[in-house]
Formats: sequence, structure tokens, C-alpha cells
Amino acid sequence: MADHAIPHFQNDRGYKAVEIGVKEFMCTGTNPPFDHPHIFLDMGAENEKICPYCSTLYQFNSKLEALETVPADCLYRFEKTAQ
Repeated sequence: MADHAIPHFQNDRGYKAVEIGVKEFMCTGTNPPFDHPHIFLDMGAENEKICPYCSTLYQFNSKLEALETVPADCLYRFEKTAQ
């Protein structure tokens, strides 16, 4: 499986807002098996976007790197399966 170029974020702890360092990303909701469809979201000219599935408010923070979040535990980690 190839690495993903677009960061994926999740919100297992149910935070009302998550700060991220990118404006184009994927939301997974929570980690499997309780995730929702992994959907692409684009903030465009705005600085925030609400996921239509889980209602997480994502806020752009230009001081963060692409894979950083505030709170710090919202980056979705892909687990590679043995084949």
C-alpha cells in the first residue's frame, strides 16, 4: 500500500475542534472499526471546515506542520496489514 499524500485525521476523543496545519485533508471520524467513510475535505479560502459525518470542526493553524494537530492525538495512523 502506498503512503498517503493527503493527511488523514480522526477524533477518537470527541473534541469539539481540532487544529490542523493543512487545508486539504481526509476525516475518518474515529479509528476503525468505528470510523465513518473516509472523506476528503477542502477548506478553500476559509480557515475552518466541519465534517458532515462526525461534526468535528477542523481549524487551520498556519503554525502547525502538515501532520501536527492540536490536540496532539488526532492524526490517523495507517496500519499496514501483512499480505
